[in-house]
Amino acid sequence: MKLQCLQKLQVPCACLPWLLCATLMACQANKPITTQVLVVGGGTGGTAAGIAAARMGVKTLVVEETPWLGGMIAAAGVTCTDGNHNLPSGIWNEFRERIYAHYGGAKAVATGWVSHTNFEPHVSDSIWKAMAKAEKNLTILHGWQFKNAVTGPHGVTGATFVNTKGQTLTVEAAITIDATEMGDLMASANVPYSVGMEAGTEADENVGVTETNNIVQDLTYVAILKDYGPTADCTIAKPAGYTPTEFDGACTDYYLNKSLKAPTVDARKMLDYGRIPNGKYMINWPNAGNDTYLHLIDTAPARRAAALEPARQTTLRFIYFIQTQLGFKNLGLANDEFGSPDRLAWMPYYREGRRLKGLVRMNIRHIAEPFAYDKPLYRTGIAVGDYPIDHHHKKNPKAPQHLDFYPVPSYNVPLGALIPPNTQGLIVAEKGISVSNVVNGTTRLQPVVMLIGQAAGTLAALCIQQNKQPGQIPVRQVQEQLLKQGAYLMPYFDVPPTHQQFAAIQQIGATGILQGKGEPYQWANRTWFYPDSSVTTQGLAQALQPFGNITVPNTASLSVAQAIEIISTLASQTKPVNEGFNYSQPTQLAQQIAEKWTNWGLTNYNAQRPITRAEWAALLTHTLHPFVAKPLNHFGLYE
Repeated sequence: MKLQCLQKLQVPCACLPWLLCATLMACQANKPITTQVLVVGGGTGGTAAGIAAARMGVKTLVVEETPWLGGMIAAAGVTCTDGNHNLPSGIWNEFRERIYAHYGGAKAVATGWVSHTNFEPHVSDSIWKAMAKAEKNLTILHGWQFKNAVTGPHGVTGATFVNTKGQTLTVEAAITIDATEMGDLMASANVPYSVGMEAGTEADENVGVTETNNIVQDLTYVAILKDYGPTADCTIAKPAGYTPTEFDGACTDYYLNKSLKAPTVDARKMLDYGRIPNGKYMINWPNAGNDTYLHLIDTAPARRAAALEPARQTTLRFIYFIQTQLGFKNLGLANDEFGSPDRLAWMPYYREGRRLKGLVRMNIRHIAEPFAYDKPLYRTGIAVGDYPIDHHHKKNPKAPQHLDFYPVPSYNVPLGALIPPNTQGLIVAEKGISVSNVVNGTTRLQPVVMLIGQAAGTLAALCIQQNKQPGQIPVRQVQEQLLKQGAYLMPYFDVPPTHQQFAAIQQIGATGILQGKGEPYQWANRTWFYPDSSVTTQGLAQALQPFGNITVPNTASLSVAQAIEIISTLASQTKPVNEGFNYSQPTQLAQQIAEKWTNWGLTNYNAQRPITRAEWAALLTHTLHPFVAKPLNHFGLYE
């Protein structure tokens, strides 16, 4: 049966005609290409950025080294997505709905226990390419490796690339997005960045990291194994240096050294961790599996392929271990996925690279204490996540070993983390945003990176439309555009996009007038808004203080009538956005609001009953509209 396992690999959608033509045109031009927005890297964040910018009518070019789109969620084979199952935000929701449609529903992709959404890499690539092809303002070039940034007196003006034929491509752009896996463009442009771990005293975190070092997370060369039937023998040639003890403790079926941490799963459950449709398995196992510690950040992109060979060999040895020691010889490298000679992924799964020193730096306290710590960055949120802090350091004993699944609530990512403070023409996306090393352990995950990319593309398009630099675009403008795209600003578990007041709740939550309650919860942390609960008067005056001074009613909860009186008072201090109401006459204002109540999707108007949090959000939004009433800076402070 080995011939079945070793038949010629067919790669679906590896080079669609529209992409190939664009590449050939670029080669023949032998002169700089000019575009409005250049996205360097067609990974998870880069592809999302390109689509988002193009949808706003801006000419956008994405340049990608591999034949595939989607990066870690396609070309790297990490197709068991981590987190955001209950946060169906923006382009992540769109992508997931296409996955559901391809396989026949959500249940069809709930195949592995690490994730609710598991799919084949080539399907991910084909979906990204279909989404990209639908955008007339988007061009994709494959087969070009980033070489260096092109800079001018004030910042980045484009980038140059090389291909395997030694040809050079130069792209000039008004806005460039660094969507490389390891922040290569910002390094080339001499933009300040961080690498490795910060001591708690440096990062203002107290999670047990005691010293600053250059340690990064382990990377993984993912393989997709396929079940070729019970009689098949797909055993690969024995890799050099193989010994089964390398994988001692990967599962209970092979656990010899009792001084090692005891495994919690048997071989079958280990495989089912990354089970994907059509009898396939994603091999991306962290515990005595195929993670590898390699520090390649300072290795030039052109030399990384050779430097990555140890990681490829680790995965091949682990496959041989699965096939021989664990007895799964029927599982062979999939013949309908990647086109590389050894059938491993097109690229490794980089969990960490350079991290921008941006306008703001997000640390774990911004997640754990969003309303109490430092500046209120939550008000500037542009992407959401709910996965725990998850660091992979098992293959480097010098690294702290306690950062896997460090408990935090769900969170949002601040806009300023994408923006260099002193470099024009550049936005940073993918995993290179301005976060601490610890926070990178959650912002690096696929749905979050996708949403960061969507925000980066949206910001870039606004820059083009307004002829401004990224730091000059108002925070609220970016957030308004993202809301129009169905994206979350705040990570509310209990307010789905189908909720009648979704947009109003998102906006009022981002003002801080109503705050959610976060909690660590298993693999999907949560923040509750409680839309149907009454509005408590405790802390209400302080929450509204940026918009005016009020006297708090002497009641436990706020009634509809009291809410209207507060709006009347605030209107005399802050100019209302909606001028169609008689704010100076509370009685007439109440009558006007009663007439509009059902038009706003609200029910049961009764001035004397307690107002719910969802109703309060809607009422504020349709009258004073505090979300846009006052300018907000990147630190979350009202100007």
